[in-house]
Amino acid sequence: MGGPNLPLLCEASQGRVGWYRKDGLVKTNMEKLTFYALSAPEKLDRIGAYLSERLIRDVGRHRYGYVCIAMEALDQLLMACHCQSINLFVESFLKMVAKLLESEKPNLQILGTNSFVKFANIEEDTPSYHRSYDFFVSRFSEMCHSSHEDLEIKTKIRMSGIKGLQGVVRKTVNDELQANIWDPQHMDKIVPSLLFNLQHVEEAESRSPSPLQAPEKEKENPAELAERCLRELLGRAAFGNIKNAIKPVLIHLDNHSLWEPKVFAIRCFKIIMYSIQPQHSHLVIQQLLSHLDANSRSAATVRAGIVEVLSEAAVIAATGSVGPTVLEMFNTLLRQLRLSIDYALTGSYDGAISLGTKIIKEHEERMFQEAVIKTIGSFASTLPTYQRSEVILFIMSKVPLPSLHHPMETGRTGENRNRLTQIMLLKSLLQVSTGFQSNNMMSALPSNFLDRLLSTALMEDAEIRLFVLEILISFIDRHGNRHKFSTISTLSDISVLKLKVDKCSRQDTIFMKKHSQQLYRHIYLSCKEETNIRKHYEALYGLLALISIELANEEVVVDLIRLVLAVQDVAQVNEENLPVYNRCALYALGAAYLNLISQLTTVPAFCQHIHEVIETRKKEAPYMLPEDVFVERPRLTHNLDGVVIELLFRQSKISEVLGGSGYNADRLCVPYIPQLTDEDRLSKRKSIGETISLQVEVESRNSPEKEERVPAEEITYETLKKAIVDSVAVEEQERERRRQVVEKFQKAPFEEIAAHCGARASLLQSKLNQIFEITIRPPPSPSGTITAAYGQPQNHSIPVYEMKFPDLCVY
Repeated sequence: MGGPNLPLLCEASQGRVGWYRKDGLVKTNMEKLTFYALSAPEKLDRIGAYLSERLIRDVGRHRYGYVCIAMEALDQLLMACHCQSINLFVESFLKMVAKLLESEKPNLQILGTNSFVKFANIEEDTPSYHRSYDFFVSRFSEMCHSSHEDLEIKTKIRMSGIKGLQGVVRKTVNDELQANIWDPQHMDKIVPSLLFNLQHVEEAESRSPSPLQAPEKEKENPAELAERCLRELLGRAAFGNIKNAIKPVLIHLDNHSLWEPKVFAIRCFKIIMYSIQPQHSHLVIQQLLSHLDANSRSAATVRAGIVEVLSEAAVIAATGSVGPTVLEMFNTLLRQLRLSIDYALTGSYDGAISLGTKIIKEHEERMFQEAVIKTIGSFASTLPTYQRSEVILFIMSKVPLPSLHHPMETGRTGENRNRLTQIMLLKSLLQVSTGFQSNNMMSALPSNFLDRLLSTALMEDAEIRLFVLEILISFIDRHGNRHKFSTISTLSDISVLKLKVDKCSRQDTIFMKKHSQQLYRHIYLSCKEETNIRKHYEALYGLLALISIELANEEVVVDLIRLVLAVQDVAQVNEENLPVYNRCALYALGAAYLNLISQLTTVPAFCQHIHEVIETRKKEAPYMLPEDVFVERPRLTHNLDGVVIELLFRQSKISEVLGGSGYNADRLCVPYIPQLTDEDRLSKRKSIGETISLQVEVESRNSPEKEERVPAEEITYETLKKAIVDSVAVEEQERERRRQVVEKFQKAPFEEIAAHCGARASLLQSKLNQIFEITIRPPPSPSGTITAAYGQPQNHSIPVYEMKFPDLCVY
């Protein structure tokens, strides 16, 4: 069967202007050609070869009208034919498209791109094993970076390049037999080309087209088209291809310094996170973490930008699946936090400043540290409770504490590094604990975590103590009452606060039975700190109030009242020589809390007593109330000595009124004294030293060798006077002796302490042997012998456990 006359099929009507055509193909001839191709598909390769030859000749002779006609004919044949022989025809088609793309004429490039896009949308029946798209990836990527002088033509070329890349992706991404478009050699061209057009969205938006042109401009926006193409590309990415797709993004942001403004980087990764499959989110997080480690010596602004992007990506990833990267992410961020602290202290990335060393700006490192802390908090807020608890324990385990398991660095630089590390980690812990909700305080504050946290509550650094108080408040506040106690006041009616109060659960009761004394002791000792400021007292008030609301039963209420009355005694007796402001603050703190707890207990007599004392203070001593103390300019007195009893909350009166309402009056009558067995000032060795010194003191006082019979002394006025005067000196000597003992156990070498304890232990053992000898063996008779049965004298007594009884006595 002979073929039709192909030149006749390509005739064009007359009346062409330049290389634009008005009519196009002869319809009847094109229909004949299509019918012939469908009837004899084995002839498709000859048809394609002929059209390809004509197109190449027309391009060389600048007959652009015939070029357009040839491409239109090819497009119609492609759309109509889906036979097995189409592969040979496609080779000719791609050859012609490549010829058009190689042309310098923008219109030919656009024509070739449009034909390729039509081809990309065709689903072929048979696969192709040898087809390559390397040229098209390179050429379309080049078109995406067009810098044509004419802005309109440049926009069209860039959009054609993006459409071409989109066509390549559609044609190859789902066909395993095609060239692997996910290879780095292709991704390194496709992804940066799309990002380049996304990056220049500001240029497109800066143009202000007329209202009539605005819709057309919006359709021709390369940035929107590039975003759609990027989303489609990432949406088709499988598990093993995510890395190859993300790495070019990171390299592009590095090469163009796009981390510092952060806006474009955040936008890119939002597109990525919302486009990929949710189960692949953790792969993106891992890529960002690795990139952050790789840039650990980059400028602080660059690292801060990466962390900000990581924060946004992690929040989105948490809604899907973060997988095993939770602790990995926090570990990387905490490691970067430590490195930043070192950089800020040393002033360089190498630890020493030398010629050519890049000087680090401290304020930039501080900005980076704040970004890390913010990222830790924002990501932790999206985690479920059980993972959040693990993160909290993980961060707390990184806080350096002076113990045997966490040695502290020495020297001035080491002390600064320890302090800054403690502050940054506690800030991170505060971010994580904010908004933490747990129905069981035993799981929210386990013993190992609470012990480490409270040990930092007694540090000399006021900022660290404040962070610890805020962290405790975040854990205890489960009903959002914290902000209602942000200011300390003595409200006459607390109903205006609209507090959310629930009955104390059984788990909370168990928690308080186990840890209440530990909490009370640290609150008590925190109140006695001389470096406290207004924020510390506000945090202490909030902590006391929240314990009363969240964790209180009758026993806890009684203990809290005893604790606050003990704090009042601290201000009154002033053994710590506190400044006037601190003493007034303690008085005001006690007044505010007792005013709150009296209204919570709703005992009329108790409320009346508290109200009377507050009214008396308003008239005679307003400097003992929070309204005059916790203000910008506190109104204080110059002398707090000799405070009359009417200005104080009396323990006897409170015990009487609460005892009549069913509270434990006996316990209320006992003044609060903190336990001496807990650690003090972050050093367990110090508390051990105090315990040993107390044991030594008791032993020396109760030793029988020290007991002497002193003749009765006549008691006179001079004797009493001397006893009163000498008692002060004796107390000072006793306090100094205790201090020396504690200091000895803290600073003395281990061998000396071991020898001292060994001697004490041997002395104790000898005393115990004497006691056992007395209790087991009866004392000797006056004659020195013991008369046994049958009148036979024996010089030694036999212990009971050594006596041999007859068999009849054994039951």
